[in-house]
Amino acid sequence: MNKPKKYRIYLGADHNGFKLKEYIQDYLEAKGYKVEDLGNIKLQLKDDYPDYAKAVAKKVQKSKTALGILFCGSGQGMCMTANKLKGVRAALAWSVSSAKKSRYDDDSNIICLPSWHITQEQARRIINGWLTTEFGNKARYKRRIKKIHA
Repeated sequence: MNKPKKYRIYLGADHNGFKLKEYIQDYLEAKGYKVEDLGNIKLQLKDDYPDYAKAVAKKVQKSKTALGILFCGSGQGMCMTANKLKGVRAALAWSVSSAKKSRYDDDSNIICLPSWHITQEQARRIINGWLTTEFGNKARYKRRIKKIHA
């Protein structure tokens, strides 16, 4: 297994992903990652996921070394919103293999986790797999990413 780089990691969650985000923030900080929580800072049942997805995506968009992790019920809304920003490659991750493939093949810089469908332990394993996987850097992967950005 690759030794994880210590990326700056931005977190965002709506009410459905709030508890999982709080758990993962503590976990990542204990592992030595620099983590910034972009909200929601407290549980608010009427918040809107696009607000947090945009906040995280804007931070990731500005840095080649920053990564983002977004949490909502299905993961889908966060993913759709984050991918609206140029340079963001957000991927829905529901398993370790899906997270690793998104990083290796597509150089994902944000993962979106479906808090309704995964446990805290699964989230930890998914995130660890994602953070320890490097971009494959193959010509076909680079070509495809250029097409995404175009």
